[in-house]
Amino acid sequence: MRMTRRGLMATISASSLAACAPKTDAPAAAAAAAGGGELPDATQIASMIRNKEITAAEAVEEAIKRADKIQPQINFMVSDTYALARTRAQTALTGPFAGVPYLIKDLNSVIGAKTRQGSRSTESLPVATEQDAYINASFATGIVCIGKSATPENGYLPTTEPLAFGPTRNPWNTEHSTGGSSGGSAAAVAAGVVPMAHANDGGGSIRFPAANCGLVGLKPSRGRMIYEELKPGPLDIAVQGVVSRTVRDTAGFFAATEFNTAGSMFPPVGMVTTPGTKKLRVGVITKGFSGAEASPDVAAAVNATAKLLEGAGHTVSLTNWPTAPTFGDDFLSFWSLGAAQDMKLVAEITGKPADETTAEPFSLRMAQNAALLKPEDIEGVQKRLMEATAAYNTWMAGFDVVVSPVFTSPPSPLGFLRGDVPFDELRQRLLHEVGYTLIHNVAGAPAMSLPLGWSQTGLPIGIQFCAAGGAEKTLLELAYELEAAQPWIGKRPPVWAG
Repeated sequence: MRMTRRGLMATISASSLAACAPKTDAPAAAAAAAGGGELPDATQIASMIRNKEITAAEAVEEAIKRADKIQPQINFMVSDTYALARTRAQTALTGPFAGVPYLIKDLNSVIGAKTRQGSRSTESLPVATEQDAYINASFATGIVCIGKSATPENGYLPTTEPLAFGPTRNPWNTEHSTGGSSGGSAAAVAAGVVPMAHANDGGGSIRFPAANCGLVGLKPSRGRMIYEELKPGPLDIAVQGVVSRTVRDTAGFFAATEFNTAGSMFPPVGMVTTPGTKKLRVGVITKGFSGAEASPDVAAAVNATAKLLEGAGHTVSLTNWPTAPTFGDDFLSFWSLGAAQDMKLVAEITGKPADETTAEPFSLRMAQNAALLKPEDIEGVQKRLMEATAAYNTWMAGFDVVVSPVFTSPPSPLGFLRGDVPFDELRQRLLHEVGYTLIHNVAGAPAMSLPLGWSQTGLPIGIQFCAAGGAEKTLLELAYELEAAQPWIGKRPPVWAG
């Protein structure tokens, strides 16, 4: 589809009815007919700007209009950066995404904006005067940040419902979770506010919201992307990326922000533009790390994907996770050490020990759990996680790709995984629901979610594809193949800005 300046402007007025649509459980086909114009992807918008069909300033103003229209309905943004965006859009921008409107997740700082981390404790902090190397690299692609997208407190939970800012709502059904922690970014992209947005992933936080919102979400390998420094080892688990509606947008931003200098952990992939030709060895799993079976809707989507791959000539076989029974609890123990550090920062910021006026119950309990760990306990957790990495690498030697769910269930109702659910109950829910993504962060391996499934009530179901460390090219080539075989781009949620 080719869109002119007039066409881009027309999407705003044409989509006003869709933006006001009520929440619904209608199937995706009905949602797609809800009205509204199609928003070009980031690659197309950048091309239109380069070809002088529209200006960056026009693209940004239209995105701001869409944001103002949709924000009251789904609460995807913590704060806007409209003034900064308008100024930037008037400058000479370069890069593959020059002039494309964008959101940056509020775990990362943007110079001139506050960084809230989803927390009540950060309200009094001044605007940021520095930003990290990945955000610098993101701006170097030419994007224009129109706001800071919502995140759960400190990015801990797989739902975006911080008590400080209220829940971010899923545009497919506003009573359901977007996933987390990049839920604000995913909600905005799914609703057509921006074509692509920043995300990061320390345990599934790119893949969870991509799965819940019907988007593409690639978690890169550890050490693959531009960042402050490389920290080899299984316990540096967070990586940077984006959520988008098209494979080419994810591939393009990946290529623009990966390390491509001497000393990087992997040879650069570069721009992947087409499906691969190699027939892959594909493993399939529906059970999580704990042994819990996926819900019927999710299992059906995984099995349908396996049949699609088999029909395309790939070799498909069943497999099981290589992780030990203790893996989920070990990951939570390691996660609690980060919570303890964050609660110390809360105390420094507020001048008093963290309590329920400045931090969420889940954060406080995680920090308390960390305080109970003895040095030998921590050493044991680290040892077992390193063993999990070795087991993953050995296991993946038998496959090119392994297919699994992202979540055990379709998007959960709001409140189900929120930080004020009693801790023991929340812990059980987490171990049940997120039993598919954690190993890739520990092992430093790439994994992606693609929107290939739908629940009986019309909610997106993401299918996860993982590979060996450094094998992003394989994943992106497969994503192109699946995008062509089972397109998702024409499906729109009831809350749609166009």
